[in-house]
Amino acid sequence: MITEVSTHAVRVLTEMGTKRPPGGDRTAMDERKIRILQAIIDDYILTAIPVGSRTISKRYDMGLSSATIRNEMSDLEELGYLDQPHVSAGRVPSAKAYRLYVDELLREGKLKTDDVHSIREHFQNRSGKMEDVISRAAQVLSSLTSYTSLAMGPKGAEMIIRNLQLVPISAHSALLVIVTDGGIIRDSVIHVDSELDSDALYAISRMLTERVAGRTLGETQQVLKSVRKESAEKRSVIDSIAKLVAQAQASGSQANIAFAGPSNILNFPEYSDVEKARGFLSLLETKDAILSLLEQRQSVAFTVRIGPETGVKELEDCSVVTATYTLDNGTNGTIGVIGPTRMQYGRVLGILGAMGQQLSSVLNEDKE
Repeated sequence: MITEVSTHAVRVLTEMGTKRPPGGDRTAMDERKIRILQAIIDDYILTAIPVGSRTISKRYDMGLSSATIRNEMSDLEELGYLDQPHVSAGRVPSAKAYRLYVDELLREGKLKTDDVHSIREHFQNRSGKMEDVISRAAQVLSSLTSYTSLAMGPKGAEMIIRNLQLVPISAHSALLVIVTDGGIIRDSVIHVDSELDSDALYAISRMLTERVAGRTLGETQQVLKSVRKESAEKRSVIDSIAKLVAQAQASGSQANIAFAGPSNILNFPEYSDVEKARGFLSLLETKDAILSLLEQRQSVAFTVRIGPETGVKELEDCSVVTATYTLDNGTNGTIGVIGPTRMQYGRVLGILGAMGQQLSSVLNEDKE
């Protein structure tokens, strides 16, 4: 489940803590300026068009003249909350404005019933492999938000084996299935000697489960070495099991991240520049910078990094919003979206909250 932060509040924890404007700025930000700034941000999120004073005057019932709004916008620009792309153009929110918007002005959007149903339906027929669940989570997020999405599998405490099973397929092969406490299932077809019939394979499965249940993958390796010495006729199948356990241990120590909708960023005018778009896509392909960014605050429920706060050049015009989900064994995973700074933050936070809860439920269900 997602912990620490209510999904119905504005208490968003960020890389730099919950931030407020410096004292002088906050004093200058009276209620009227805040209302105008929020209207500008809301309008720009929807249109991606620089916002002028006449637009605010016509679309938002503030009881203020266009001239008054224009003067307030000039003050907001001096305070660093607005930028003016061109002399004759309207204003656009700065990264500082989005930070204030997220920390103090935002009210999380209520999810549509269709979104909630969509999230649940996508996980009703769960595939047993962790990789498939993580990949599906990323795809659902991308579909619901229209942004680039990511999902990272749990990483933390070493996985504990719950059971091990050998299912005969043919005279010389069997399906080996290993289930861990994280709801993670590893399976592989292995070669078995013809003298090991279904009864023999069942007996091996039960014996091994009794000896390795509750042990870590590392401890299981040692148990398998002992079992291999005890029975010469089982060495071949034991060696195959040991190999799969080693693979599971190796992959468990590495972050498993999936991206979906990488080209979605091209739908936003901010990334109409070919070189800029290429840099973004290259960043996703290499993964290293993204992984480093995600692993910084995996224990925090929600994280919103806006533009320069990411510390990644290719993401200076993007926001990265993530949520942490926690499994019963204490391991954490991360889901999130990457989009332009004029992101629909309220709706994104609502979707991430619902998705995190569903993902935790799916990955923990085998232990109930």
